[in-house]
Amino acid sequence: MLDNSEVGTAAVTRLVEGAPLHSTLDVAVPGDWLALDAAVREVAWYRPYSLPGWEHSAPPPAELPQLDESRLALALCHRDGRIRQEALLQSVRYPGLLPLVVIRCTDWVEPVREHARRLLREALNVGSALDLAPLILRVARRDRGTFGVDVLGRTLCEASPGQLAVLFTDPDRVVRRFAYRLAIEGRLLRPAELARAAARDQDTVVQDLCATAALTAPRDEDGDEGVLPPLLSARNPRVRSAGVTALRRAGHSKQAEAFLSDRSALVRACARYVVRQQGGDPAAWYRERCTAPNDPELPPGAVIGLAECGNRADARLLRPLLTHPAAGVRARAVAGLRALDCADTKQLRPLLDDPAAEVVRETATALLPSARELPADWLLERTSSQRPRHIRVGAFRLLDAHGGMVALRAAVGLFEDPDAKLRTWAAQSVQRWHPSPDGQRGNAEVSELLDRSRHLLSDHTLRRRKWEAGVDS
Repeated sequence: MLDNSEVGTAAVTRLVEGAPLHSTLDVAVPGDWLALDAAVREVAWYRPYSLPGWEHSAPPPAELPQLDESRLALALCHRDGRIRQEALLQSVRYPGLLPLVVIRCTDWVEPVREHARRLLREALNVGSALDLAPLILRVARRDRGTFGVDVLGRTLCEASPGQLAVLFTDPDRVVRRFAYRLAIEGRLLRPAELARAAARDQDTVVQDLCATAALTAPRDEDGDEGVLPPLLSARNPRVRSAGVTALRRAGHSKQAEAFLSDRSALVRACARYVVRQQGGDPAAWYRERCTAPNDPELPPGAVIGLAECGNRADARLLRPLLTHPAAGVRARAVAGLRALDCADTKQLRPLLDDPAAEVVRETATALLPSARELPADWLLERTSSQRPRHIRVGAFRLLDAHGGMVALRAAVGLFEDPDAKLRTWAAQSVQRWHPSPDGQRGNAEVSELLDRSRHLLSDHTLRRRKWEAGVDS
């Protein structure tokens, strides 16, 4: 795939040869127009004879001859402002060149810029504004780019919701944000449509815009029944949390209980707020569900939720869940014990061999503060290539946190690990390694391990590390 500069250079070459504009670049892609604009000046500067009649020594004509669309596109991008201004006079004959007029609206030469702005004001209507919106908003990131956005906004204020819909699905999130802001300011979308947009769009700004507008807009005939379900069923937690918080205002606070065990901490926090506002006790709700350690229906969110609003005494309910058949519950039990500051090294240590990666990840995190209490040899065994990757990663995290000789031995031992990422982490560990202040000085193994790491360290750094460890350099 060609990058933007290559696209622009290829387009210039074909335009010089007389190829039609629409066959030289994708006219619907803003980046192609910007690449063409930059490439014309680059080609004219470094290869002036590639553009006949545009040599450095040639003075600009007082008036350009009548040019066809391809040659006029090149002239609109010329490095000489007088040529660009003359080209603007002819551009009205070719509506297909309006994207280049948009670009010239931010031109650094004031006469060129003002002329282009007059042409854009006269030429822009709802149809062309919809086509040019992605380019105008892209150009708006430049200096002097706000003019195009203002003209675009005034023009699209006359657009209907159906016309704006093409921008709601544009791949550029900046375009979607602009379109939804227009629709919200003009009250072009019903609350239910805004709620569905918030649930559907992947951009957090659009989600917040539409969810807030859906919840604050006057209710139509659909009422809350058309707004809350899309928000509450959204995949994004920000949107779900907005819907959960709105349950109280809508008089449906009881429904918030179902979100106390949501997978998102943000949604759980909002649900607890709503439940408390109606006089409920979220902690009691969590405790009731965590009293059955083998319940296969126990949601993981209820386990971590108990730790989020409970107290240290609730650790007695979490410990039995460390052997729950569901990996998600085991992982949240470990995270909950860590949150309550009740993580017991002896009790959590067996979970470093858990078959589920999420459990090992949470266990390693919980054990990091007490990494030095774990047997180094026992951890080193778990960095063997015969072990599953997630176990090797968890063991290495703890060995690295252990520091000193233990960390260096583990890192060097992973140089031949089959996993590329783990090899990279091991190399980074060696590069930042320093001997422990309480470590044994003059250890010959340190010298050997550092020599095996010579390819990662400069000669100066290698000598420095050996000197710090008290071994011969």
